Amino acid sequence: MDPFTRYLPALEREMRAITTPQADSPALLYGMLHYHLGWVDRDFQPVQRNAGKRLRPVFLLLATEAQGGPWQPALPVAAAVELLHNFSLIHDDIEDQDHLRHGYPTLWDLWGEAQAINAGDALFNLAYQALLRLRARGVAPERILELQEGYLDTVTQLTEGQCRDIGFESAATIAEETYLQMVGGKTAALLSLCCAAGGLLAEAPSAQVTALREFGYNLGMSFQMQDDLLGLWGDSARTGKPVGSDLRQHKKTLPLLHGMAESVELRALLTLPALTEAEITRAQQLLETTGSRAYTQARVRNY
Repeated sequence: MDPFTRYLPALEREMRAITTPQADSPALLYGMLHYHLGWVDRDFQPVQRNAGKRLRPVFLLLATEAQGGPWQPALPVAAAVELLHNFSLIHDDIEDQDHLRHGYPTLWDLWGEAQAINAGDALFNLAYQALLRLRARGVAPERILELQEGYLDTVTQLTEGQCRDIGFESAATIAEETYLQMVGGKTAALLSLCCAAGGLLAEAPSAQVTALREFGYNLGMSFQMQDDLLGLWGDSARTGKPVGSDLRQHKKTLPLLHGMAESVELRALLTLPALTEAEITRAQQLLETTGSRAYTQARVRNY
């Protein structure tokens, strides 16, 4: 059976339980969280809309089963990593000034930056608290502590990666190795945690946990590079963002770094404070002729 079909209903129930407000909690705060997670509309009326693929928790649950463990006790950790990922998206939308996420207005676009920052902070805390739900699933305290340590280390890597990514926007160019460091923190670290956590919960041998951690890291690296391609050539109807959005934001993605190294004209275009539609089209053409698209596709396959 498709793991998305098998895992997602239970995962959604776990996430809803974690984000259920107390009787005296502010309705606005939890309404915003539920909106971001795709469960309500902007008026907080129930809906079911696209809010992401839930890839990270699915890989965690798959890794647990692959190592011979039952997936149900792992649900609190699966929910925690998905909520942590969504915390990062809420803040990322503010930092990038993105008005759309999955084709719908972002939290800050609807309720302002201050409320969106606070909602992201709340989701971060709820994600960490979710790990404590493992106690009711019979997970040993030392195993919970190990998972908490991995979680906090991943948060550090995630924020370091995001710091680099934001800094890249004002840099004329960066080395590919520096880009890889950024991706390792911003994207690969969380997928690495997911796969390793699955092994830990299944009580797999340490060598197998290490292999799962490396698999998740490589998966995350290739995933981000593929996302770089979508940021330049993706279908806006599917990505929920305008075509060429990374060009508009002066993101230093892998195809852009390769293209800038190969084309003086592209480097000149990317020094402009704002690009017209014609300039975006020209930049995309230059990325094709310099082989930057093919180069990135090859790197995706290598990982």
